[in-house]
Amino acid sequence: MSGESGVDAPVAWPVADFAELRVRRMQIKLHRWAAADHGFRFDDVFNFVCDPAVLVMAFERVAGNKGARTAGVDGQRAADVQESGVTAHLNRIRSALKAGTFRPLPVRERMIPKAGAKLRRLGIPTVTDRVVQAALKLVLEPIFEADFRPCSYGFRPNRRAHDAIAEIHLFGSQGYRWVLDADIEACFDRIDHAALMDRVRARVKDKRVLALVKAFLKAGIMTELGERNETTSGTPQGGILSPLLANIALSALDDFAAEQWSSVMTTRRDRERRRHRGLPTWRLVRYADDFVIMVHGTKEHVEELREQVSAVLAPMGLVLSPAKTRIVHLADGFDFLGFRIVRMRKRGTDKWHVYTFIADKPVASLKRKIKTLTQRLSHLDYKIALIRINQILRGWANYFKHAVAKHTMARLHTFVWWRLVRWVMHRHRMTWTAIRRWLRGPQGRWKLIELDGITLFHLGKVPITRYRYRGNSIPSPWPDALSDPIPTA
Repeated sequence: MSGESGVDAPVAWPVADFAELRVRRMQIKLHRWAAADHGFRFDDVFNFVCDPAVLVMAFERVAGNKGARTAGVDGQRAADVQESGVTAHLNRIRSALKAGTFRPLPVRERMIPKAGAKLRRLGIPTVTDRVVQAALKLVLEPIFEADFRPCSYGFRPNRRAHDAIAEIHLFGSQGYRWVLDADIEACFDRIDHAALMDRVRARVKDKRVLALVKAFLKAGIMTELGERNETTSGTPQGGILSPLLANIALSALDDFAAEQWSSVMTTRRDRERRRHRGLPTWRLVRYADDFVIMVHGTKEHVEELREQVSAVLAPMGLVLSPAKTRIVHLADGFDFLGFRIVRMRKRGTDKWHVYTFIADKPVASLKRKIKTLTQRLSHLDYKIALIRINQILRGWANYFKHAVAKHTMARLHTFVWWRLVRWVMHRHRMTWTAIRRWLRGPQGRWKLIELDGITLFHLGKVPITRYRYRGNSIPSPWPDALSDPIPTA
């Protein structure tokens, strides 16, 4: 970044609370205008990106993210900016943006392991670039949210993975038995820049904003070996703007599904007529680049849909993975977002239901994490280890507590309990008799494990509750009414 200018009048930088209310009011207006006219193209939104309140809010989000501890290619972290002065840093960013001299630096490449001994590329932008990306997202998100379809759930406000699972459960219970379990090959690395920019231009015609978005797409990557590679396609994972841009690109698939649904499958009577003529009805459920298509029809219908989906994705530079895309029947089950969804007969009855279990991979992943923290030769402090184990267990339980998971969680609690007991026994060379004396209460009952004042979280006692399908009733983060009080100073 360069091009500090002193010609502008002094900027009054608002405090965080005032900035949040001002930004929220701006977002509500943008969202209202976008929803009122889906063909409207926004001309002057660059000034919103440069607005002091937006930049303050953007830095607050960057600094509050756990990734703030990681530096980009310039070696600067959010804490370093806070030490040297946030206002001065934001002044430099705003001056460079207004002068048109802002240039994003390449993202720092970080390869992280995936399942199957593969690696996933993460791009770590500089703190300055993250702030500008966050400002762009604050302005662009309410505009494009007005166009995004209800079938999309990933990286969107007020939506979560459980909504996608609930929708799959609903349609699976209504006769949609065949499933196209699809996987887009290297989605974030292959999105065509020209096609993506065309979709952004459909809503935004401000050339300065378009230039900023394109600059981030073309910023390049600094590899772990110190080499700079140009980015001719894709949106590197790790950037604040990347999920929004990916959703804009993949909304082409959402639009295709919505148009098909609204044109020939709108009402229940329309769907029944199609099925009577031997034609399928189907529904798309997408979470970021993971999606399934639920089909009320035959396997041949799903195969035809797979070809149509491939044709829709091709202009965006995306292809379905031949190895991971498969056609399955709901009775055989499939994994999606960590859950195992299967239609099976209820034990002791002749009734069939759709059940949502925990998939095998999340269970294996949890066990690996616990084993790593409780290795026999580990000299990690008990308190630190137990705090980390409890954090992992609570997060895992909160995500999976809506599945049919009571027995799975009870078994996992037993696994964690034994790992901790054997770890303590090995470290202190304790006998089983000594362990029993330590863990037995006055009435001979087993006590919860407590180490250095920290009690082990009991995974088996987590209440299992059903997640209710919300469908089109998911509330908008930007309601029509301006209910928030806007201070005058």
